[in-house]
Amino acid sequence: MPALTLGRKASQENNSHDERTRLDEPVPSRYELKVGDIDVLVISDGVLTLPGEMLGHNVAPDVRAACLDEMFLPPDYFEWALNVVLVRSGSQTILIDAGLGSDPNLNLPKAGRTIERLEAAGIDLASVTDVVLTHLHMDHIGGLLVAGIKERLRPHLRIHLAAAEAEFWESPDFSHTSMPAGFPDALRSAARRFLHEYRGNLHPFENEYDVAPGVMVQRTGGHTPGHSVVRLASKGNRLTFAGDAVFQVGFEHPGWFNGFEHDPEEAARVRVKLLRELAANREPLVATHLSFPSVCHVAVDGDAFRWVPGPWEY
Repeated sequence: MPALTLGRKASQENNSHDERTRLDEPVPSRYELKVGDIDVLVISDGVLTLPGEMLGHNVAPDVRAACLDEMFLPPDYFEWALNVVLVRSGSQTILIDAGLGSDPNLNLPKAGRTIERLEAAGIDLASVTDVVLTHLHMDHIGGLLVAGIKERLRPHLRIHLAAAEAEFWESPDFSHTSMPAGFPDALRSAARRFLHEYRGNLHPFENEYDVAPGVMVQRTGGHTPGHSVVRLASKGNRLTFAGDAVFQVGFEHPGWFNGFEHDPEEAARVRVKLLRELAANREPLVATHLSFPSVCHVAVDGDAFRWVPGPWEY
C-alpha cells in the first residue's frame, strides 16, 4: 500500500500537502514500523486532559501524587495519550480503533485528530477493508461517528468487535468506574449511536478471530467485558496492540485502577497476565494510552514491571 511508505513515495508524490502538515504540526503524529511482512502505522489522535486521580483511584492521594511527581507530572491532572493503529496485511487494510472524534458536551479540544491525520498520511478512507475495535469507549469509536465519515467508507466495511462488548453496551454498568461528570452519559450515548449506525457492518466474535494473515484479535475482558487486544505475527516477528489493558502507571503499579475500568479487579489481573507474557517472550507492545508512538518492551522489575521505550526506527 503506497500510502504507508510515508517519507518515501507518498511524500514524493504529495510534497506540498506534506509540507503544510509539517508546518502545522511541530511534533510527529504518525510513526511507521514493520512486523515481518505486515506494515504498521501508529497515529496520534491527540491527548485527553483528565484528573490525576483517574490513574489510580484505589490508592491514597499522597501516594498517587508522589508517583506522578517521580514521573515529572503534576499531581492534579495528566495528558492521557490517545493512539490508533493502521495495519496492512496482504490485500487488507485494517484500522484498529478510530480515536475520539468530537463530542460537543465535553471539553476535549486536544484529541479527535485520527481522520485528518490519516488523510495527511495519504490514506484513503475507502481503502480501509476492516476495522477492529478493542472496545466501545468513545475515544476508540468517535472517529467513525464524525459527520460525513460513514459515507466515505466502504459500504461493506467489516467491523470486528467482541460479541460480549456489543451486549454490554445495551445496558452498561458504571458502578465500579471513577469518571468525571458527564463521561458516563457521553460514553453510553456514543456506544449506542455506534451500534445503531454500524450494526449492519459488525462481525462479532466470541474469544478470538483471525482478521487477516498474521492479524488476530483476542478478547481479554476486564477494562470492559469485551475489551480485546490485537496480536500481529509475521516471519518470526510479533507485536501486540494492547488497547486499554495497559496505561501509564500500570507497569510500576499494575494493581492501580484506571477510572474508566468497568471491572477494575479483573482489569488488573488481565494487565498482569499480559505484561508477564510480553516480558517473557520479549514481544513489543503498543497501547492506546502510552506516550506516542508508545512502541516499547516490558521488563520484569521485582513484583512489578518496567516500561522500556523501543528505539526510534529511522
